[in-house]
Amino acid sequence: MPAAVTSPSDVLSCSPAGAPPKKWPACPGSALALRVSELSNSQAHIAVLASSVRELELLADELRFFLGPNSGRVCILPGWECLPYDRYSPHPEITSQRIRTLGQLCQSDPFILLVCAEQILFRLPKREFISGASFNISVGDVINPLRLRDQLSDAGYLGVSQVQAEGEYAVRGGIIDVFPMGAAAPFRLDLFGDEIEQIRFFDPESQKSTGETGALDILPAREFPTDKAAIEQFRKSFRQQMPGDPQSSIIYREVSEGRFPAGIEFYLPLFFDSASTIFDYLPADLQWLAPKEWFSQIQTEIANVQDRFASARLDSERQPLSPDVLCLTGEAAAQQISRSGVIEVGHSEVTESNPGICDSPSGYPVDHKSNSPFSGLIERLFKDSKPRVLLSAETPGRVQSLVELLAGHDLYPTPVESWADFLNSPPDTPAIVTSVLDRGLVAAQPFVEIIVESQLYGERVHRRKRGRSQDPEAIIRSIAELHTGDPVVHLEHGIGRFGGLQWLEVNNQKNEFLVIHYAEEGKLYIPAVNINVLSRYIGGDPEHAPLHRLGSDQWKKAQARAKKRAHDAAAELLKTQALRTLRSGRCYSLPHTEYAAFRSGFPYDETPDQEHAIEEVVADLKASTPMDRLVCGDVGFGKTEVALRAAFVVAQNGYQVAVLTPTTLLAHQHHNTFAERFADYPIRIEELSRFKSPTASAQLVQDIGGGSVDIVIGTHRLLQQDINFHQLGLVIIDEEHRFGVRQKERLKQLREEVDVLTLTATPIPRTLNIALSGLRSISLIGSPPPGRVSIKTTVQRYSTHLIREACLREMHRGGQVYFLHNEVRTIDRVAADLRDLIPEASIEVAHGQMPKSDLESVMRDFYHQRFDVLVCSTIIESGIDIPTANTMIMNRADRFGLAQLHQLRGRVGRSRHQAYAFLLVPDPEFISETAKKRLAALEALTELGAGFALANHDLEIRGAGELLGEGQSGVIEEIGFSMYTDYLNRAIRDLSGEPTESSLKLDSVCEIDLNASAFIPDDYIPDVHTRLVLYQRIADCEDSAALYDLKLELVDRFGLLPVETKMLFQITGVRIKGEAAGIKKLRYSARGGRVGFHPDATVSAPRFASLLAEHSDLFSMNGPLELALPAGLEDPELRAILTDWLLDTLDESNEIKPLPSEIKDNLANDF
Repeated sequence: MPAAVTSPSDVLSCSPAGAPPKKWPACPGSALALRVSELSNSQAHIAVLASSVRELELLADELRFFLGPNSGRVCILPGWECLPYDRYSPHPEITSQRIRTLGQLCQSDPFILLVCAEQILFRLPKREFISGASFNISVGDVINPLRLRDQLSDAGYLGVSQVQAEGEYAVRGGIIDVFPMGAAAPFRLDLFGDEIEQIRFFDPESQKSTGETGALDILPAREFPTDKAAIEQFRKSFRQQMPGDPQSSIIYREVSEGRFPAGIEFYLPLFFDSASTIFDYLPADLQWLAPKEWFSQIQTEIANVQDRFASARLDSERQPLSPDVLCLTGEAAAQQISRSGVIEVGHSEVTESNPGICDSPSGYPVDHKSNSPFSGLIERLFKDSKPRVLLSAETPGRVQSLVELLAGHDLYPTPVESWADFLNSPPDTPAIVTSVLDRGLVAAQPFVEIIVESQLYGERVHRRKRGRSQDPEAIIRSIAELHTGDPVVHLEHGIGRFGGLQWLEVNNQKNEFLVIHYAEEGKLYIPAVNINVLSRYIGGDPEHAPLHRLGSDQWKKAQARAKKRAHDAAAELLKTQALRTLRSGRCYSLPHTEYAAFRSGFPYDETPDQEHAIEEVVADLKASTPMDRLVCGDVGFGKTEVALRAAFVVAQNGYQVAVLTPTTLLAHQHHNTFAERFADYPIRIEELSRFKSPTASAQLVQDIGGGSVDIVIGTHRLLQQDINFHQLGLVIIDEEHRFGVRQKERLKQLREEVDVLTLTATPIPRTLNIALSGLRSISLIGSPPPGRVSIKTTVQRYSTHLIREACLREMHRGGQVYFLHNEVRTIDRVAADLRDLIPEASIEVAHGQMPKSDLESVMRDFYHQRFDVLVCSTIIESGIDIPTANTMIMNRADRFGLAQLHQLRGRVGRSRHQAYAFLLVPDPEFISETAKKRLAALEALTELGAGFALANHDLEIRGAGELLGEGQSGVIEEIGFSMYTDYLNRAIRDLSGEPTESSLKLDSVCEIDLNASAFIPDDYIPDVHTRLVLYQRIADCEDSAALYDLKLELVDRFGLLPVETKMLFQITGVRIKGEAAGIKKLRYSARGGRVGFHPDATVSAPRFASLLAEHSDLFSMNGPLELALPAGLEDPELRAILTDWLLDTLDESNEIKPLPSEIKDNLANDF
């Protein structure tokens, strides 16, 4: 048995005693990272030249694992992820990481720098700029807030009203928010006078503080200075370097005016009298490591820059900077590396004096068909001469899953926390750790082996956990997205147009009002405290929303019609629901061992939303009630895996699964996906589509009826009358809105009989409404796969120059292009034109009218990167997943619907690289206004997860014709989607016999007027939009706990609450209680007040009688539904206290408390 190992250096010896060798043998798996981590024990500064971006990322993860507490030494200088001389700038996160690394290199601390060949060539910001523009802020520092603001502006930070991204800051009185470059989160400085009393970091989404720190470092926000001196330096350098008139260059003109256009990074040297290189940041004692082919890699990158320069010179408005100015020469870079000393990795000659040889990690594939799935691993672990073994899985959940699987075979690895823990664990017992290691390791001296998941289950694609969930109902109801002129719906007065916020003084009380314009120049002022009576108008074209006339009965008639139509629609929906609930639901059991194994076969790590969706679907299947769940996730967010898990559970219980897709091509791709994931299980998966011969189709139909097919995937062919399932348990519907009316009717019947799971990237209005009304369960996958960046989307006039440049940009980075032309008649001619335009590209054609074998062959070749550009029809709309295709060009994009545009755009951007979508249109003058709005919506919503928001835009643009049939669209246009949904919800509850008193917006809205100043002052929160958002959030609070949390958030974000904002919260608290009591209106001033109740208010009669009896001198009834309040309370605070006490008294769940003493004192003369 080998001796106990006590340190990483005992595991692998990098070199014999003395100086490190200049040549190392190949280091397969994670061996190179381990050898570098050992080298760092004696070498303070190391730079590793990675052979590729992927290799760089793997090395970074592996080094952090092996270094443990010293993992902070690892720093990456990432590439820009755009081509040399590109018109695009790098993603802000990349810029942030680059600046963080440059800042780290300016320090004297030990580091391990990871860099690719490209980035050692490009010139960098002057070292003195990075160090000089950086500064530290600590608790206890005395600062001048105005001076700090100037410092941040000079460092390139952007002043905003709300900080959300790196490089932004906001100043709000004694609160300063800043998101430093390179920081994991933004920081909030809380000042007491001029002294920094507290530094908190906060969540940029919720804006809530999440912790404290004592200090923070501010790095410059850009890789170049942005002050006036820098702009003058740029202008001077530009004139020296560029021939011709500088005013002809858009770059020169933009920078001269203080703007920094996309692609400015490729003019970076012009901002300095002399730019630096990476070697200016590196100390003299640096040790380089590089693959043995490192010099040829540098030469390849130089050639690429020169090729791009030759292409970029054709653009007279954006003359490029010469490669000699932008980059080092290959020889100069090689000389710098050689001068520091380089260890070349990958040589075959190995001497006995170098004990650091490592074997390539072996695979131990798990075979679930076998009686002993882990036989390969077991054999390895029980060899006589076995290594010390460390098993690794990426998340605690996956570790637990692996532990459970191994326990079933009497294997019990020891859990450890880190590499150091493993080295100190018992040597004769295998261990298991949670880590992001993607490659295993076999070390010869001593005998150590790391086995990662990919060696057991095949390749995995790792994702970092991040992202956020979205509330679908909030997206629809949000009033905060309002812009001046947008239509809104007032519960009592109908549809008007939002006219902005306005300050008014009424009855000597200043307040902020929302101005609403109605027909015939009518105008309504609504106190911001009562914003809850408004909702955004969605239903028809916003430009032609039917404005109502104040004081007329138009609105009441429209509401009556809507109630009748909603009642009819509810009855129809409930009929389907009732038939489902009457049948006895199947309670599927979860086969835990098999399910854990199937889950382990997923080649990614679940995002939080995806994991939640899977849990909800599995819970539905285990329940006795039938499932009818909608899973809405943006394109590429992982809906298919949710379907796979559901199908596995149902098939393992002996029931059949049908997967319905709108296109043959998507059915074919789903079949491949299902067949691959179920390959290790005795489950028969078939595809029924036009790709099968009539004979094969007939046999398959027979097998489906006989029960020998477990999962069948197909188009609407599966819905035809000759398909009789033996024991159908689950129907999975992909993109239901693309099926026809007849197919939807058949699906409606299926919902009465079986469990149904619907997948969609853009919910159509009908689906959305039913989900919000509670008739269907909804799971929203709103968090993108980590590392995914949003798609840059631009609407452009058709241009051959643009098409050529877009294709070449993608091809130069090794990618592929979709060129969408949805006219089969002319598609071959378009492909021929493209071949003439881009002779460098290999181009093929794919469309739905091609023979089956030809289409399959073209798609297979495209998947395997055998050609560059696919000219295609919309056959690629759904489900085609080709990660290397990251540019889409859509010809005549104005002819597509919004949902279709979004689906098509989603074919790109499925990897970590920046993706591009070019929406080509003819002269904008000749396309319709509706098409312009669709394209503008898609261009604006480039953020990941925009699919649900696009459904909202689709409602606005297309109207509500598809919502619940044409018969419903008229009334929806009359009253708006939100109110119609409320009516439908109420009708469903009424017909279901459920209570509606306090659960519906229509029944519970309460207007409060205490004749008090209750608002958010503009000197507290200057930004109008932020105030509007907060008014809405305050109004949306459902209970006092939520109101209290929001109050704390405002104090955290903006400082102590002003008196008027305290009153706003106080009145909102009264309103929340009033809604629960069934109060419609409460008006109260010093002269007295009145409380108006809804006819169906549920106030306790005994409590009411007791109140009137005990306090007859204060309260009295004015009719059956109105309570009079006493006069004499001059202070609005006292009126708020009295009304709050009154509502508590009327609530039977509260103890009766005596009248507050301050009320007695102020009304003493009346007693």
